[in-house]
Amino acid sequence: IIKYIEQGYHTLEEIKRASRAGMGHCQGRTCQRLIAQIISKKLGIPLENIKPPTAHPPVKPIPLKVVLNLKRKDTT
Repeated sequence: IIKYIEQGYHTLEEIKRASRAGMGHCQGRTCQRLIAQIISKKLGIPLENIKPPTAHPPVKPIPLKVVLNLKRKDTT
């Protein structure tokens, strides 16, 4: 994260796009706060001034049971 800040990425959105931080299993719930703290400390920006990255939810939510009931295509 520090490397990205030193390269000129100064927002959570920029760092997320460059490094894919926040796109793992926690979807940013853990690392987003930690990255914001690093940005705040390295750039001297108050933590409350650091905006969260843009969320991109699915166009239309679907129940998980729909996904689970999909039949897998044989690709062999």
